[in-house]
Amino acid sequence: MSTFTLLILLVIGFAVLETPLFTVVAGLSMVCLFFIDFDPQAIQIVIIEMNRLASMPVLTALPLFTFVGCLLTETGAPRRIMNFMQAIIGWMPGGLAIAGLLACDFFTALTGASGVTVVAIGSVMYPILRQKDYDEQFTLGLIATSGSLGQLLPPSLPIILYGVVAQVEITRIFKAALLPSLLLVVVMAVYAALHQSLRRDADRPSARDARISWQQIQTTFLKGVWDWPIIVIIVIGVFGGFVTIAEVSAVVLVYVVVVECFILKEVSFFRRVPHIIIESAVLSGAIIVILAVALGFTGYLVDEQIPNKILAYLNQLTENRYVFLAGLNVFLLIVGCIMDVFSAIIIVVPIMVPIALKYGIDPIHLCIIFMVNLEIGFSTPPVGINLFITSLKFHKPLTLIYRSSIPYLLLLLGVLMVITYVPAISLWMIQ
Repeated sequence: MSTFTLLILLVIGFAVLETPLFTVVAGLSMVCLFFIDFDPQAIQIVIIEMNRLASMPVLTALPLFTFVGCLLTETGAPRRIMNFMQAIIGWMPGGLAIAGLLACDFFTALTGASGVTVVAIGSVMYPILRQKDYDEQFTLGLIATSGSLGQLLPPSLPIILYGVVAQVEITRIFKAALLPSLLLVVVMAVYAALHQSLRRDADRPSARDARISWQQIQTTFLKGVWDWPIIVIIVIGVFGGFVTIAEVSAVVLVYVVVVECFILKEVSFFRRVPHIIIESAVLSGAIIVILAVALGFTGYLVDEQIPNKILAYLNQLTENRYVFLAGLNVFLLIVGCIMDVFSAIIIVVPIMVPIALKYGIDPIHLCIIFMVNLEIGFSTPPVGINLFITSLKFHKPLTLIYRSSIPYLLLLLGVLMVITYVPAISLWMIQ
């Protein structure tokens, strides 16, 4: 048995034992650099890489946006967002479901956490949709699969982390992700509208309800008037090119704290904010620690030419880039099921990027493929994390959640194939 195979088996064993990821990666780095391929200067290489990581300005955005997401989940923002979306399109067939879908997309983009969205927006969506006679399986499947769609939109923490790891300009990734993200939402929205329209026993909107209520739109918009500038700041900052992503994160953080703590007063600055700071610091700190110790392991993989060896093996199987992309999608779907998005980015991306480049795949296009796969992986049976969260939140059998998610997964997989084999969808905005 080769040394590398043994290491992989050890990683799987530690994962089964639920060992913290950073300890596993740190242990691998130490074993590879100091025992398997001993180099007295290895510790210097690791320290240099960690210093390079710490000096990256974009890394500042990670803890700041994490704090913003944790703070927003403590406020009434989820309900205000849902109410506004409902006022805009709730009148049409499937409108309430589409409103919930858009609210999930918006809130996941702000918080960067799909599981949080399932709990926060799902708690509002589920009773509303059930009261309006939406089928239970349809509703549960929508909540479980919608929670991850906003991962492609700014200020998505996974995309920021991907840009850091793959050394790709983050602003370009966000621009490229805009059209694929829109395509995913449109496909699911069309399905929601058709599902409700074709049901014979569906609760049809009355003549009065089947009209846009400008008064309701105005009322719900004004109730959330302090929430909307957040997305305006992010969109103008990221797509306008006026400021860096780190500067945008600082502005958004100050704005959210001032609004939620001193204007709306939904969160106590002195009693609750310290706890939120600790919560967000633990989350972002864990990500940074994992990223730091992973650099040593990545260095070992590069020095030992592991990507080249994998590429040589793949070339023996196929030289066709389309076959490679199909295999890559299957692999990433499995990764998305068994690993959280941050761990997957840190471990898989350094190996995947150089191999994909050899097949002539654009780095930006590769990022979009990677992120869409991980989005789908969140709700892919048997171990998609959003499925478990939905089951626990609404006290439903996990098998029911599995069945409920299947129609949505088929749709999302269809969109994934289009995004994979039509690169122009991802590259149009940046060319």
